[in-house]
Amino acid sequence: MMKKMKTALLMTVLLGTVSVTAYADSATHTPAKPAKPIKTAPAPVFYGSPSSSISSGVVVPEGASYLFTSGTVPPVLNKDGKTVYERYGDTKTQGIGILKEIEKQLKEQGLGLKDVVYLRVYIAPDAQKGGTFDYTGWFDAYAQFFNTEANPVKPARSTVGVASLVNSDWLIEIEAVAVKPDSKKK
Repeated sequence: MMKKMKTALLMTVLLGTVSVTAYADSATHTPAKPAKPIKTAPAPVFYGSPSSSISSGVVVPEGASYLFTSGTVPPVLNKDGKTVYERYGDTKTQGIGILKEIEKQLKEQGLGLKDVVYLRVYIAPDAQKGGTFDYTGWFDAYAQFFNTEANPVKPARSTVGVASLVNSDWLIEIEAVAVKPDSKKK
């Protein structure tokens, strides 16, 4: 028993010494080449494939203000409806309703869908479609609001299939991030 305790103590001391040495070495190490800073512009810069309906990423200018929406859920179409589709609609209809609601939220802050730089979308399985995710419905709703002649913005986006949302009638929930560039920078 005493031998095991001595071995454990010795290992602790040795590992502690190695950790302190490694920490001290990394604290004094400077990279051979400094990281190149991202240049900012007066407005967000979207980048990625021109043929894609979304951006790979967005560079937000220094001094810009962000607006984050909470998860926005579909509006009720008919509270007395007997089916999910009657109460809230299919994924496309719900997506359109949510994007209209986000548009209203943005407008209240002096922004619009053109200021959206990122969308996070949660899609739940649709029982009417055999329990599959209706990504096409969401993509069709998205296409009515982004990457259009009226709004050429293509925000960066994540679309995630989830087991369920808080209300079993909801097939989609969307979070948006919008940016208002610093009006003093031109």
